[in-house]
Amino acid sequence: MDENDGVSRRSLFAAGTGLAAGAALSWTDYAQAAVKGGPDKLNFTPDGRYATVPLAKDTISLGVAQARVVPVELTNLKQTRRANVQHMVDLIDAANGFSGPKDIIFFHEFPITGYYHKWNINDARRAAIEIPGEETEMLARKAREYGCWLVFGSYVRDPDWPESLLSITTIMNGKGEVVDKHWKARNIKGFFGGDFELFTTTIYDVLDRYVEMYGADAVLPVTRTPIGNIATSSVQREPELFRAFAMKGAEIILRTATGGFNPIDMQATSLYNGVYTAVANNAASPENPYYFADAGGGGSAIYAPDGEVMKIAKTAFETLVTARIPIANFRTRNRQPIVHSELFMPVFEQYRSRYGPNLFSDYQPKDTADSGRYLRDKARWPK
Repeated sequence: MDENDGVSRRSLFAAGTGLAAGAALSWTDYAQAAVKGGPDKLNFTPDGRYATVPLAKDTISLGVAQARVVPVELTNLKQTRRANVQHMVDLIDAANGFSGPKDIIFFHEFPITGYYHKWNINDARRAAIEIPGEETEMLARKAREYGCWLVFGSYVRDPDWPESLLSITTIMNGKGEVVDKHWKARNIKGFFGGDFELFTTTIYDVLDRYVEMYGADAVLPVTRTPIGNIATSSVQREPELFRAFAMKGAEIILRTATGGFNPIDMQATSLYNGVYTAVANNAASPENPYYFADAGGGGSAIYAPDGEVMKIAKTAFETLVTARIPIANFRTRNRQPIVHSELFMPVFEQYRSRYGPNLFSDYQPKDTADSGRYLRDKARWPK
């Protein structure tokens, strides 16, 4: 972004620090900043408060769509990808039907492309979508029809990253506009024994270039919307990530999963940070030819700020999990989580993770085996 883009990163930061200043920004300013890149500095205040935009309503209805996951057919891409999106469209219709309109409908990681572990990067990039594109426009028409926000994950191709495969969670408003695209923060490395490693490019994998392109604030993006401050993630078992989101003002954390998750991990996000948390997992998928129909399905849920379950899927099959969130009342009393950072920051400052950042900056693995070979000697910890 430069000064001719309408809202510069630096002017956004200057205008957006703190609650009062945050409210002074228009929603259009935030939407433009979200798509084009965040502030060069963190949108953060060290006094318990956080930036917001005015709410459109006092209470919102959140619907978590526990939907099937079916990989597209590479020999029939256009039709099978469109069929997956049409299924999402049908579920959006159902979600806004008998049970009443929803303000947000939230899907899992791969409702559009599906997932197949034997895809190499060329296969997965063929399966991936572009944003905007035909698929997002189909969804945008439904968003406009019902005036509801849509949040969904997908493999994505981006011309700015021509050799990479991105895993992105998109936030679309009730006008059908893409207002934010959240990259996956990181993939866990070394978890599969070293022979099999994921090859999607995450923020951590190209951290320096990512910050150069999008600004430091976009590393942990919190999208400030008229229905609450939203953070999204497909990362599991890294509580520090969600603590940081809450410190930056996340009020609703939407977590995607595919193939299962640990409910305690999701519940703790709410309990430890005092925020609303939802998890969208895939449903049992008899239509999927590559996995058992019930592989890791079910368990989608919404948790209250005290960690208690508000609603949870009682089936592994397709269903909608809904809850009403009193966002205005919550905002009047919510503050950043209480963290005695001075006690343990010296430890954090010296800690180094097993694998360092930027490992995909110089080389993009071509498949899971290639990724395993490439990363085998990159660990910073001794064997």
